[in-house]
Amino acid sequence: MSTDNPTVQTSDLRSLAIRRLHRKREFIEHLAAYLIVNGMLVAIWLIIGLTADFWYPWPLFPIAGWGVGLAFHAWAAFGPSSRPIDEAAVAREIDRLSQE
Repeated sequence: MSTDNPTVQTSDLRSLAIRRLHRKREFIEHLAAYLIVNGMLVAIWLIIGLTADFWYPWPLFPIAGWGVGLAFHAWAAFGPSSRPIDEAAVAREIDRLSQE
């Protein structure tokens, strides 16, 4: 993001920062929902297990399935894809495309 106009650069950085903060906030909300819902499922499983002879750990399936989605959400919010793209990376991609 090399530009001579500092206002444009500040505006771009501000919008990027806002997008990243939104992604992080959405991940925290997703994590809270994951913990609450799966905590309730485990509590139901424990209550049913104490009153019945059926002790199969069925909450592991939604915990694992949703956990995969949560991991991808964490990667999107905090991983390398959340870093800004610099001009050198753009130039490398243009060179790669022009060689095809």
